Amino acid sequence: MKISFLAALSSIFLVKVDCGILDPRHAKRREQISLDGLWKFSLIDYDGAKKSVQASDYIDIMAVPSSYNDISASENVRDHVGVVQYQRSFVIPSTWGSKRIWLRFGSVCYSAGVYINGELALSHEIGHLPFVGEITSFVKAGDVNQIEVLVNNTLTNDTIPQGDVEILTKQNYNFDFFNYAGIDRPVLLYTTEDTYINDITVQTAIKDTSGIISYDVVDIFDTDGNLLDRYELQFGVRELSWDSTSFKINGKPVYLRGFGRHEDSDIRGKGLDLPLILRDYSLIKWIGANSYRTSHYPYAEEIMDLADSLGIMIIDETPAVDTGADLLRNHKQSITELISRDKNRPSVVMWSAANEPSTGDEASEDYYREVIAHLKTLDTTRPVTIANNVGPSADHSGQFLDILSFNQYNSWYNNEGDFDVIFTKVLTEAEEWHYKYNKPVMITEYGADTLEGYHSLPSFIWSEEYQNELMSRNFEVFDRLRAKGWFVGEMIWNFADFKTRQDFKRVGGNKKGIFTRQRQPKQSAHLMRRRYWSLAAELDNATIPADADNYIIGSSSRTKKEL
Repeated sequence: MKISFLAALSSIFLVKVDCGILDPRHAKRREQISLDGLWKFSLIDYDGAKKSVQASDYIDIMAVPSSYNDISASENVRDHVGVVQYQRSFVIPSTWGSKRIWLRFGSVCYSAGVYINGELALSHEIGHLPFVGEITSFVKAGDVNQIEVLVNNTLTNDTIPQGDVEILTKQNYNFDFFNYAGIDRPVLLYTTEDTYINDITVQTAIKDTSGIISYDVVDIFDTDGNLLDRYELQFGVRELSWDSTSFKINGKPVYLRGFGRHEDSDIRGKGLDLPLILRDYSLIKWIGANSYRTSHYPYAEEIMDLADSLGIMIIDETPAVDTGADLLRNHKQSITELISRDKNRPSVVMWSAANEPSTGDEASEDYYREVIAHLKTLDTTRPVTIANNVGPSADHSGQFLDILSFNQYNSWYNNEGDFDVIFTKVLTEAEEWHYKYNKPVMITEYGADTLEGYHSLPSFIWSEEYQNELMSRNFEVFDRLRAKGWFVGEMIWNFADFKTRQDFKRVGGNKKGIFTRQRQPKQSAHLMRRRYWSLAAELDNATIPADADNYIIGSSSRTKKEL
């Protein structure tokens, strides 16, 4: 469904001078130019000079959008800590001379300073989220202009996510995914009139059999009725509700079946990759999932657009991993930017304020009281969760949340090889979460690393058989919990294998995917497909695909004559 928002000519100028985080769209009163393509690229040393790199394995151009780390054959590029420089020229059409001109980045990881014709035009310090600024006064219409972007991937104790630098050259971080960096999402120039649509808020509800749509267009003034701006926004009509035992959409209880995921692929890293996006959603549909979590940061808008279209439910997570007290300002800012970007998306059914934070610390109670209160000033139409790995007895965050999510890796990070512990440990923790806070509970991570093609009978750690058996044991306890009425979802870790930093515990990255990094199924993907489609049939009256189970044997009642 689409709605067209119209703005009319006004003699009153906008109070705001910045443009909102609306994804720019082609429209009658807006023009666009993409700056995607090949940019000049250099590593910058800590003294500000260009870094010397062996010429035989280094090319001084870079694709935008992409992460730069894996494109070069150089270790210096892959593991670079600090600043890199992107440069290119562009032409502003002479017809844009009477327009307001804006520059928008879908994401730069992790901080960026953008210079237009040698002047600092805009900056941003949180990765995985868009930023935009007006550059009318910096550019020359009808002429060639220069853009330079300085990108810094250095993580500190107050960045989102956190890290520290050792001897100015080695980046340390606790999160278990590779620290990809660069201009990893599209770069776009676009125009507006002096008065333009700056932001839109759409809220929907269901009453009986009718859909109710409420919307607010800000900073638009109607005087004599001339069209000045138009913005078309895709949206869905649905109403979310939750109580102490359930999560509902349009009054119907929902059971989430899905994955944790990563934006991660060969060569491009976290760079936008449209064929990969389509492949991923094809696999999500094939396997019968209905949801995923954007672990551990907001995903590209193109990914979210497709979730909206296909009806995939998303737990939308801030880029806050293993958070500590120094992060409060940036943590709240990341929430503000995330909700500003995704508040109108029907696919987003839940916000996740953090992944595996230190909620066992006493100080975390005041911290998360403030974080969640800030989030709820921005949106109260969706429930809020945290993917916790602190047990309920030690936790200080659950009283502020609407749905309780926990990560648990039985028979992997503990009790390796012992599957018998899974049932009791998962059951006990889920019950403790629910009875402590009287709220719905779901599991957001469980799983085991698996090397594709490695087989062992009986099953042995890292084998495909081991991953299958671990999953099956978890399925058993999930079904016991579903019967209790307050367990609302299961998400395996992970959808596909992904790259991590170099570590002797990792064999070329994290291998907990049920698909390989190249998006081919392990044995576990077929097992998961049978479970998810069986759940879909039981809970949603879905029809199980004919190829979900291959033919094995016919009915024993057939006579010899029939044979």
